[in-house]
Parts: sequence; C-alpha cells; structure tokens
Amino acid sequence: MKQKTLILTLIIVFAFSALAAAQEVYPIKGKHKGGDVTPIEAYKMLKNDPEHTFLVDVRTRYEYQDIGHPVGAYLIPWKFYTTKAGSRGYGKVLNKNFGKDLLARFNPATDTLLLLCRSAKRTIAASTAAVDAGFKEDKVFNILGGFEGDKVKDKISPFAGKRMMGGWRIENLPWTYKMDPKLIYQPDL
Repeated sequence: MKQKTLILTLIIVFAFSALAAAQEVYPIKGKHKGGDVTPIEAYKMLKNDPEHTFLVDVRTRYEYQDIGHPVGAYLIPWKFYTTKAGSRGYGKVLNKNFGKDLLARFNPATDTLLLLCRSAKRTIAASTAAVDAGFKEDKVFNILGGFEGDKVKDKISPFAGKRMMGGWRIENLPWTYKMDPKLIYQPDL
C-alpha cells in the first residue's frame, strides 16, 4: 500500500511540474539599457572575474535583511519605504542617489554590475539608471528571475501563487541572512 501511495504521489508531482513548466521561467519584463542574464550565468560571471564583477541587490533594506540575499551582494536600494501607509502597506520612494551610490562603490571603466531585485522588475529601471550614471551598456546586467523568482501562474498547481519559478534562491545559488557591514547600505537614521 505504501509503495502504491508513493508511486501515485510521484505521478501527481511530475504532472504538476509539467504544467508549471509551460510557464516561461525567465521572461524579460521590459526594455532597458544593459543586458539580461539568468542567475546561473550571473554566478559564472562572478566566478570568472571576481575582481571586476559585482552583484548589486537593489531591493529594500528590509528585503535584503529579512528575506536573505546572495552571498557577497552589495545592497544599494532602488527604492526606500516611506512612513506613509496605505491599503497595500507602506509606500516607496525612489532612491535619488542611486547612480551616485553606484559610482561611489564601483568603477564604470572596469567593473561589471549584475543587478538583482525580487523578480527582475525593479532592475529594469535600475539597469537603465546605472548606464545613465556612466556604466557601459555591455557591463550592466539584469538578473532574470531576481532573488525570489516569479509566482506560479497555473491555478491547479499546488504551488499556484508561490514564488517558485526561477530566481537566485530557487536555483540554489549561495545566499545568506548574514549582514556584512562592508556590503550593506547606510543605516536608517
């Protein structure tokens, strides 16, 4: 009886996996300056040139700290939470110093930037801002899928609505909750 239950469970899991596979894992979410890479490609780039390739997490400080972040990722938020609360939670405001913050840490003449957010939506605008700040288009990359990936759209999947489609964490690349003072953004006042 246990063997039949195990076999049936495996068949169901594979069937749902096949349905979820119909959803594109790494969709491009908009036009931007710079390129696009998958998390695995980004990881290989970091390993191939660690002296001049940097991972920049553009999520909020809260996300970086409480959800986790790739090992070695610099935190330079694209937006900050405000104190104004609405029906969908706290509002956000653009980090007006984003380009200056990048230039303060990285060299546009030699460095490659790999930008990451939750699901590769914020990095569309952030990668364009990096190029506008002086980084070359062939040296700025949006990491498709971001850190958490996209939500499963298939309503009959047991994972429907969960962030299980691609992303740094789903690809099982190195990540942590550890906060390195050399990598984090300035603290709140």
